[in-house]
Amino acid sequence: MSTPSPPTMRRVLMFWLPLAATWLMMSMEGPMLAAFIARLPEAKLNLAAFGVAFSLALIVEAPIIMMLSASTALVQDRGSYLQLRRFSNLLNAAVTLAMGLVLLPPVFHLLATRLMDLPHEVVWRAHGATMLLLPWPGAIGIRRFYQGVLIRGGTPRRVATGTVLRITTVVIMATSLSLLTGLEGSWIAGLSLSVAVMIEAGASRMMAARTIREILGGEATFQADAGTEARAGSGAPPSLASIAAFYWPLALTSVLALGVQPMITFFLGHSRAALESLAVQPVIGSLVFIFRSMGLAFQEVAIALMGDQREGYPTLRRFATWLGIGVAVGLALIGWTPLSAIWFGRISGLTPDLVAFCEAPTRVLFIMPALTVLLSWQRALLVHVKHTAPVTWASALEILITLTVLVITIQGLDMVGALAAAISILIGRVVANTYLALPLRRLLATS
Repeated sequence: MSTPSPPTMRRVLMFWLPLAATWLMMSMEGPMLAAFIARLPEAKLNLAAFGVAFSLALIVEAPIIMMLSASTALVQDRGSYLQLRRFSNLLNAAVTLAMGLVLLPPVFHLLATRLMDLPHEVVWRAHGATMLLLPWPGAIGIRRFYQGVLIRGGTPRRVATGTVLRITTVVIMATSLSLLTGLEGSWIAGLSLSVAVMIEAGASRMMAARTIREILGGEATFQADAGTEARAGSGAPPSLASIAAFYWPLALTSVLALGVQPMITFFLGHSRAALESLAVQPVIGSLVFIFRSMGLAFQEVAIALMGDQREGYPTLRRFATWLGIGVAVGLALIGWTPLSAIWFGRISGLTPDLVAFCEAPTRVLFIMPALTVLLSWQRALLVHVKHTAPVTWASALEILITLTVLVITIQGLDMVGALAAAISILIGRVVANTYLALPLRRLLATS
């Protein structure tokens, strides 16, 4: 039996570009919405409120984030598609219910007032923004499932098309609401995001219709990833239990990774310069995410192109190396040059006093995009060999280290919250990357 040809750098690049464009466009949502909020009344309070609301929405949606990787890896034929769709629908219903529970006034005020110690002016704005984000988690789950089907079917460019529609909707909604209504800036952002993601989810389903028809009609059968034969048995569709066994470690990884954001918000509320730190945190995070998104897009590329015999490994590793260098240099050019004042002041619309709070945290985090590329590469390799447990443990370790450093820097060293958060996030990620390197070395040596 001949060994399949490895993918070329050009093929990897062409596969990665539409997915990177998708992530890049999504990463621009935060800066765009922050810029809208910063130019509306009570900007500082609304920036803080939207940061709180979006953090809560992220932790609720965390269990369905990895549905993109799951559908990319597991959709093989009619049976696997139907079972994974059923699993996805159940999970979407669960996260929507969880979002509703968070919105109950006693629960929300416990989180915002008792735990985060937020001022009343922020709490009621954050509650309204979170309420408008109620459809967000379920819509994210739907669109990530069908985006995985598009990738699995070899049409990643359609994923980018859906995201163009989403970004366009955000801009139109935010502009219209800003001009025609007197809504709070945080509410405009929440409503714009929800409507845009629902439209993107519907568009993803429509664009995947042809592939779905071929799957359901038995005309399309995708090559299984390594280890899928053991999951599927003798051609039988995977059970919900087997899907759950594969998926839960990935879901828990997302819960742990995204769960750190509300916890950081909690610590920022108790830090020095708390309101300023809460206001700039989503702006800094959005900028860093623009460059991190390039690495996040690489995970599905590596899963799809690795090959049953791992023939894509050398090319993908080389691509990841150059990608990591590029995104780190890109963020450094903003964080360590006068571009910083231009980005945070002119583009993001922050006042000079808030711009000053952004400089040091951005410089600390300049290496985070490269570490994200490394993390995506490590996760893709572990998903490929169907050994996802270390991914979960690495995320648990990352959040533990991050919170430990937060306690030390905020309560022990009395740092400004925004800087303390940046240092904590960076150290936590370095530890996680280091931890994942150990099982990968053993698995790659023996598999």
